[in-house]
Amino acid sequence: MDSAILSLLGAFLLSLIGLFVFIWSLRKGLLLENSAAASIIFAPGELGKLDDPALDLRARRATEKNALAQAPEFREAEVDAHIEADRSSALPVFLFIAFACVWLLVGSLAGLISSIKLHAPDWLTQQAWLTFGRLRTVHLNAVIYGWSTNAALGVVLWVLPRLLRVRLYGAVWAMLGGTFLNAGVAAGVGAIALGWSDGMEFLEIPWQIDIFIFAGLALVILAALFTLVNRRVEHLYVSTWYMVAALLWIAVLFGVANLPGVHTGVQQATTNWWYGHNALGLWFTPVSVGAIYYFLPKIIGRPVVSYNLSLLGFWTLAFFYGQVGGHHLIGGPIPGWLTTLSIVQSIMMIIPVIAFAINMKRTLKGKMHLAIYSPTLRFMMFGGLMYLASSLEGSFEALRGVNAVTHFTHFTVAHAHLGMYAFVSMVMFGAIYFMMPRVLEWEWPYPWLIQAHFWLVGLGILIYVVGLSIGGWLQGMAMLDAARNFDDSIVVTIPWLKSRSVGGTLITLGHLIFVGHFFAMALRLGARRSGAALFWQPRKATHGK
Repeated sequence: MDSAILSLLGAFLLSLIGLFVFIWSLRKGLLLENSAAASIIFAPGELGKLDDPALDLRARRATEKNALAQAPEFREAEVDAHIEADRSSALPVFLFIAFACVWLLVGSLAGLISSIKLHAPDWLTQQAWLTFGRLRTVHLNAVIYGWSTNAALGVVLWVLPRLLRVRLYGAVWAMLGGTFLNAGVAAGVGAIALGWSDGMEFLEIPWQIDIFIFAGLALVILAALFTLVNRRVEHLYVSTWYMVAALLWIAVLFGVANLPGVHTGVQQATTNWWYGHNALGLWFTPVSVGAIYYFLPKIIGRPVVSYNLSLLGFWTLAFFYGQVGGHHLIGGPIPGWLTTLSIVQSIMMIIPVIAFAINMKRTLKGKMHLAIYSPTLRFMMFGGLMYLASSLEGSFEALRGVNAVTHFTHFTVAHAHLGMYAFVSMVMFGAIYFMMPRVLEWEWPYPWLIQAHFWLVGLGILIYVVGLSIGGWLQGMAMLDAARNFDDSIVVTIPWLKSRSVGGTLITLGHLIFVGHFFAMALRLGARRSGAALFWQPRKATHGK
């Protein structure tokens, strides 16, 4: 039995296990509508209070009328639990976010240069490591494993102790894991630049170096699981389900996909896209959706309207996403049933996405205007909307009729950035803006830079995705037209490739502002803002002291 069949069988068995857990949850009444469970993220008195540490003084005053009339009355134990959780995770979270910022710049510059090379191929060709093939792969791995993975782990390590009302157990393990992870990413990016690669998309880093990355992930996961075991709460909020599941999924995905000498030929291609698509759907997506379910209600001071819909979204994501990646192999030398299964599961993914969208729309009802004042809420709302857009587009892109046009074109690249950047990265930005004042006990010195960051990256990614989608569709139509030369399919994309570089330039400028602002905050540079990041004042320490 070959490795592809074993992988599929394993995914099927995991789905069966998930089904039995789902049935058990129904029997235990865990999926009954539970407003108390939805409110577990709030301390008494927080409901109705806008909580966004990135707000400037003018915005705070403008949003005071949205708060409840009565003063919040906090329970000492719950305040102490939040303080203990924040302090225990502060150093590991800062480590991961700092590494994420460094890799964001590396990946952005490599991506921008690669984009320009598509319409100016003779630029920077003197050195082998500056060629498109290597630089584009450096960009991919820097943003996937450097920026996105570090940011996701930082968010998980900050949110979980808060939700579990306990300190972060194994903080030293987590920091050691971060060291291994980033050493592996640095070595992997360097190896790719020198021409040493495993040659599979998303899996280019040589397996010998992947050992360090896997060891780093394992250490972080152990810390998270140890914290989970020692929790002080009975109910696990839905964000905990998403984030813990994501940690377990990425461990399995990364470990299986990088087994040396196991996957060859057609099985290698099947495993490649089983991993590549699931890295987004079962690692970055659960962390990002879990983050939205935590931060968005906290920001607006209102629990999610339907806790059942949030759980439905989790279970349907777990049931349907596992085999979605097969639609990238339509037309390839693989069994027809495999691509058909992938198409069916891609369409079924509409269920968790619509459940999420309905829940967010109902939760934000009457509160959307707060995005005018709250930069963090703006990032979260943008990311949530792009989750809906990218997932629906991906479901229909899997259909054979659509796939015939978009496959092997720039349309697929636009779709990937709609998911990985417009959704995942925007949510990570919003989470970082919320977390860091608690982590560093210092306010963001220049709130207007947050606004500039949002508009640059928001406008940039829209130009990038829209332009490349149009160019990719025209490219696909040209390739399907037997009366046209292949050269026509290239020439028709040039204006849209230039628009891609314009969008990429705006995004890179936004990243420079974001990273500069982050390190200015870390180094206590710039203006010191008055006012606490939280609505309650810690007794032992306040921000900026």
